[in-house]
Amino acid sequence: MLPTSTTTTTPPTPKPPSPCFPNSTTASPKSPKPPYLSAIDCKPSSSSLQFQPYFFLPNHVRLWLLLFIISLQIIILFMARTLHLSHRRSHFPSHPHHHLLQNPPNISSTSPSSSFSPPHNCSFRRIFVYNLPAVFNQELLDNCVELDPWHSRCRALSNDGFGSKATGLSGVIPEELVPAWYWTDQFAMEIIYHNRILNYKCRTMEPDSATAFYIPFYAGLAVGKYLWFKYRWKDRDRYCEMIFKWLQEQPHWNSSGGWDHFITMGRITWDFRRTKDEDWGSKCIYLPGMRNITRLLIERNPWDYFDVAVPYPTGFHPRSDSDVLEWQDFVRNRNRKTLFCFAGAPRDTIKNDFRSLLLRQCMNVSGLCRAVDCAGTRCSNGTSLVLEAFLDSEFCLQPRGDSFTRRSIFDCMVAGSIPVFFWHRTAYLQYQWFLPSDPKSYSVFIHRNEVKNGTSIKSVLESYSKEEVKKIREKVIEYIPKLVYAKPKEGLESIKDAFDVAIEGALNRIKEQKQFGHKWK
Repeated sequence: MLPTSTTTTTPPTPKPPSPCFPNSTTASPKSPKPPYLSAIDCKPSSSSLQFQPYFFLPNHVRLWLLLFIISLQIIILFMARTLHLSHRRSHFPSHPHHHLLQNPPNISSTSPSSSFSPPHNCSFRRIFVYNLPAVFNQELLDNCVELDPWHSRCRALSNDGFGSKATGLSGVIPEELVPAWYWTDQFAMEIIYHNRILNYKCRTMEPDSATAFYIPFYAGLAVGKYLWFKYRWKDRDRYCEMIFKWLQEQPHWNSSGGWDHFITMGRITWDFRRTKDEDWGSKCIYLPGMRNITRLLIERNPWDYFDVAVPYPTGFHPRSDSDVLEWQDFVRNRNRKTLFCFAGAPRDTIKNDFRSLLLRQCMNVSGLCRAVDCAGTRCSNGTSLVLEAFLDSEFCLQPRGDSFTRRSIFDCMVAGSIPVFFWHRTAYLQYQWFLPSDPKSYSVFIHRNEVKNGTSIKSVLESYSKEEVKKIREKVIEYIPKLVYAKPKEGLESIKDAFDVAIEGALNRIKEQKQFGHKWK
């Protein structure tokens, strides 16, 4: 704010009649001043006009001149205030509670310089990224060997979350696109989003100017290390309880109750929805502090407004717009040798396992279906078996995984194969921001009960004409950019990837919530 001037009032002293009102034979000396003049005094002061000839003008002229002068003063004051705020925003003062990351190896240290200012079109899209204590993100990466009880996760989480560079793809995909492929872990999305958002074009370094706040807490990594063996529910809840204690000390959190905050949680929503101490997962989503936060997850609860499902990370991370266009042409023109394929492991411990039924149907139609039995580690990161099956097939079968969704959906579609679903919750009730609104335009649905009752998948898929298959595949190919996470930390030149779609969606939600005021009471 600009400093306001003050006027010191002194006791009045006797003085001759005011020169402001000259004697007139037509005016009564007892006539009151007009209302718009009663506030004007001729005594010297910082607010006095001291323009005596003014009062010789006709009344209506004096009124318009007064209004013009007042308007001019308001405009000058507004311009001065704007310049003051613009100067103030160029310094980006640090918040006293922020603990800065010390140039971590896996988190981008690139950030806007002290003179950085988001573009003008970011007026309603300014994101402030909290600098959390390292225990909530960087220390989890530093101790990556402890994240999995069976093997180290360090390679899987390297390269800004993309994992190790893909090998063994020569001859499978165009040689010039091999560098755009990585063996990316399906649970790495928290790291990918964090690195991208640090370079987001509308990131602001001053929280007072932000319209949204991002919490870079690796909730999925934090709970994943405690899901197995001897750990108790207290271990699985510890990190979430710590983060909300920290957030409660932040003024912008307290002023909004979390409504303008969002977070990425790199596992399925059910890993954070424990209702009983002895059950699976943490109770993170049920903590009071999580109630109003927009949560980006790889699988959502369809009945929770604050859950938003985003694509699982796949292996394709285009480096440029041309990578995307070249890949789309490659999968569009691919010679597909088989009608359909299925990649997955049967669940021998489950009675009437649906996956086993799909494998049997696939193997019973020799030459028309390609089966990839993923028992053990046959389909783990580091093999091209699944990608080759999807590239060679017109359709790919996508039953539910351990939960309703699976990473394979996106591997399938990125390869230009048409997904076949058996549960609505596998995709249709999940990824509305990223997939076409009409399910029939990009997929085939066969109810699982029909398959169990003897419906032939082969017969259903053969009923589609070549023209219909081509039209559906073209819709799949059209949406590939929205299903992948680009390699550049600033994003692609003109194409929006999954990150762009997710962030814009979260910002639009927050804006709508502010406009319409639908908040918990």
